Amino acid sequence: MPATFPSLDELLATAHVVSLPMRVKFRGIMERETLLLLGPRGWGEFCPFPEYADAEASRWLAATIEAGWHGFPSPVRSVIPVNATVPAVSADRVPEVLARFGRVDAVKIKVAERGQTLDDDAARVAAVRAALPDAAIRVDANGGWDVPTAVSALNRLAAVGLEYAEQPVPTIEGLAEVRRQLRAAGTPVLIAADESVRKESDPLRVARAGAADLLVVKVAPLGGVRRALDIVAQAGLPAVVSSALDTSVGIRAGLALAAALPQLPYACGLGTVSLFASDITLDPLVADDGAIRLREVAADAGLLDQYAASADRRDWWLDRLRRVYGQLLLTWD
Repeated sequence: MPATFPSLDELLATAHVVSLPMRVKFRGIMERETLLLLGPRGWGEFCPFPEYADAEASRWLAATIEAGWHGFPSPVRSVIPVNATVPAVSADRVPEVLARFGRVDAVKIKVAERGQTLDDDAARVAAVRAALPDAAIRVDANGGWDVPTAVSALNRLAAVGLEYAEQPVPTIEGLAEVRRQLRAAGTPVLIAADESVRKESDPLRVARAGAADLLVVKVAPLGGVRRALDIVAQAGLPAVVSSALDTSVGIRAGLALAAALPQLPYACGLGTVSLFASDITLDPLVADDGAIRLREVAADAGLLDQYAASADRRDWWLDRLRRVYGQLLLTWD
């Protein structure tokens, strides 16, 4: 076993599985399950979505171990600007969602939701622009469009002034084609790659293909802060740090990455704790005046008990931890 990893018994001894209620549906869920571990350097969070296979989830566990057992690189900044996140809600709910974030200078809006139309997306984007006339607006399709639909949608949505579009189509080749067609049409919307970085076996291929203007990087899917820093450095593209619907423990890791990047030109997608009805700490990492200040986070024993997952879900997560740990030992470089 690599000397840098704690033993499985050490991980299991500190494991807490919780299920936290959401204020609004996000990624199709109203409760977020996560497994928290306490190491000598602090808390780590293991929360790959249930559909992720063990090989992909092993990167999330590597990031969890980095947080709890190795700690983070030294920061170069202590205040991280963050955007608000608007799920695929109806336009009339946009003011309610934005109110939870306080003052912000940037907003990410989910689009291309299954079962919705481009008219729904346009209404949601227009409602955000009406509420925040001067904010930077970016949209996130999570790969939900094909190339013709993406080009048509972004040409239409660009009328409100889009900063960038995140993963409008699923493939790297598709991203490159959307980017080419938008430029040919004179549409000033940048293309950001998310899934094409974190779900690829080669996260640098998107940069080599000229398929994106910037990268969206998430600590857990990339295997930790240090590995994410290396990917950004090799890609040579600007980066936006985002979350994977984490508790404040996971957000602390995202803040560590944002704090360590040499440049941070865009507000980060790390304000998603505001989408939770409750967190696992009494002092959640939420934005104040459009930013979050870097600080440590400790899970509260009372909240861990209050939101403890059912016995069968706890067993499911512990079984998954055992499997993924074995995968990590076999494959992690």
